[in-house]
Parts: sequence; structure tokens; C-alpha cells
Amino acid sequence: MLYGVFSYDIASPRVGVHHKNFVLDLEVVSLLGYFDDLSVDPTVFAQPALNDFIALGKPAHRAIRQRLTELLDKDVLALADVHDQVFIHESRVKMHLPVRIGDYTDFYVGIHHAENVGRMFRPQGDPLLPNYKRLPVGYHGRASSIVVSGTPVRRPSGQFMDDGQLTFGPSKALDFELELALVIGKENPLGEPVPVEEAEDYIFGVALFNDWSARDIQRWEYQPLGPFLGKNFASSLSAWVLPFDELEPFRMAGMPQDPTPLPYLQTHTPGHFDLELAVSFQAADGETVCISRSNTRYLYWTFAQLIAHHTVGGCNLRIGDLLATGTISGDMPGSYGSLLELSWNGERPLHLSHTTTRTFLANGDTVTLQGHGFKNGVRVDLGEVTGTIV
Repeated sequence: MLYGVFSYDIASPRVGVHHKNFVLDLEVVSLLGYFDDLSVDPTVFAQPALNDFIALGKPAHRAIRQRLTELLDKDVLALADVHDQVFIHESRVKMHLPVRIGDYTDFYVGIHHAENVGRMFRPQGDPLLPNYKRLPVGYHGRASSIVVSGTPVRRPSGQFMDDGQLTFGPSKALDFELELALVIGKENPLGEPVPVEEAEDYIFGVALFNDWSARDIQRWEYQPLGPFLGKNFASSLSAWVLPFDELEPFRMAGMPQDPTPLPYLQTHTPGHFDLELAVSFQAADGETVCISRSNTRYLYWTFAQLIAHHTVGGCNLRIGDLLATGTISGDMPGSYGSLLELSWNGERPLHLSHTTTRTFLANGDTVTLQGHGFKNGVRVDLGEVTGTIV
């Protein structure tokens, strides 16, 4: 069950649920009395972001989800008499950024991506730096430039080295990054770390995330303090958020963590998830082709460990904050989550058709990320996140 924020006609933005080819207007459903016994104020759904709904807490979310499951049961047709009041066809809606984002942190926990980058830029050394398997590496990103899926992405300009000469101009190495974002759903007081075994309680849901990167700008600027202009021009977030509870059927044990993490990162609960991810590419004058298939199982650290590490020094999380995983690449070339890897830093152009190749993104290119889980007859969809370079 995907939650998002939408508007249509003259109606103001409000909370909705994606259902087939429609969006279910939860404010109207609530005003019609379908949530009366749940003691939910309808105004929580008449908001331009999910934050107030998220703040209700997981018991309320579960009760609302159960009621919606009953109302949307195809054999019951409980909403048939009010169909035209509560269902808006997706062709009529405009989607908005689903959450009001206060802070955004980007991690680097796709281990195969980290190894590939290490092999490219440190060919004579260990692909992973000494701290990689000791802690979830991350950095604080820019929340103001996170945009909803479908928003055009303007090619950034900045400094970079071009054939040994310092140059200023539009990036020549614009890239996408296949990521998943955690939407924080609970707050911890400043100075109070979140124990790893309680950390999943702080996740409202997950969404697809594309952290666009200007590799040439990033390569010049990132030492010694890390990404800055190479990352802060835009990141694209899916319009739809999947509640964390719905990942339960896809829970699995991840790859072994060796060496054993320090005690504050140790957990006995399997914390990885089997979710299929895909990247589609379309040139301005070409057909859409799938260029990569990956899976969230390739993350080294768990979601719970990200939160435990993020807060261990006392950092306070707030409702609506985003924590992104970093690029999720598999262990084979067809599963890499960035053009940096797919073209091996431009050395091996990616062939999209008989006449079209890419090392990095050209103006007019559209990238779409999609994801789903399917196991034992249970399926969840993550929707998609798409963006076109202009």
C-alpha cells in the first residue's frame, strides 16, 4: 500500500493511497466516516506532506491500513457507492514531494559499488578503505534540492579537471545512482542514541531514490571533506512511500559481516530485504531499455545499523528525515547501479542500441528506477522515480 501526496483540479494537496490506476483520497474517505471508530482526525489527511500522518505512530498506521485493506477488498466492494467521490484517476492528479524533509543523510552501504569505485580509483590498493566494514560510511546531504519524481534535472556547472586543465562549465560526467531512501517516522531526543534493536521502529517507510551525481565535479572537490557541488544540485525521490511493515515478507539474512561490528551495531534480527530493483534508460530520440537489475540484498549494513550509527553520538532524527542507502550495485556488470560502473568510468561505453552509446548522461536522457518484492505469492511495488536531464 503506497502513500503519497497529490492534488487535482482545484483541490489542495492531500494524502492518498495508490490503487490500480487510481489514487484514493483519504481525506474524503475519512470525512465519509470510514475511519470514525479509529479516532482519526480527517484533517491529518488534508496536508501537503505525510508528516502529520506519520506522526500518528505505527499502531494508528496499522489500524488504517487494515481498514483500507477491508475497503479495497475486490470481493466486498465497500466503496462502490462512493467510487467517484473517493477515487481520482491517476491521469488527473499531480504528485508532490511526499514528505517535508528536514535533514537528509546519504550512506555508502552498497558494498559492490564501493568495491568497484575503489578498483577504479585505487587500482593498486585495497578496494575498500579500512573503515568500510567497521561502520556505515555516510555524509550529510542537501535536503532543499530533493525533488519529486518527474521533475526535470538541470545539468549542473562547476569546477573540474579536463585533460589536466582546471575548467569551469557544465558537467561532462553526469550520472544516476540507484538507491533506496528510508523515511524516518519517529523522533529521538537530542543526545539519546537509538539502540540497534529498536531502530526499525523509527522507520515509517521506504521509497526509491536517485541521487544524481556530477562525477567530474565530485572527483575534483571531494578530498578532503567529501561530496558538495557534485551532489547538491538535485536528488529525485519517488512520489510514493511503502510502509516499512510491508517489507516483512521479504526479510532475509544479509551477507556475513566480517569483522564482527562493535557492540552498538550488533543485532540478532535479520535486517536485509529481498527487493528487486531495475534501471531503465531512454534517450531523447530512442526507445526505453533496461540497463541494470539489482537487489537490496547487496547492501552490507542493515537499515537498523544505519540508524543506530547515525544516532550513536546523540544526533536527533526528526519525522520526515531521509536516510539513503547509497548506490545499490550487484556483483555482475548487468547489476551495477550507476553509469560510472556500467561504463567503467567512461572506458567501456554502454551500448544502448546499434547507434547509441553512453558513458555518462546526455541532455534529453530519461532515467527511471523501479522496484518490487515478490515472495510466496505476496507482492509489493515500490512505484518508480524518474527524471530527465535538461
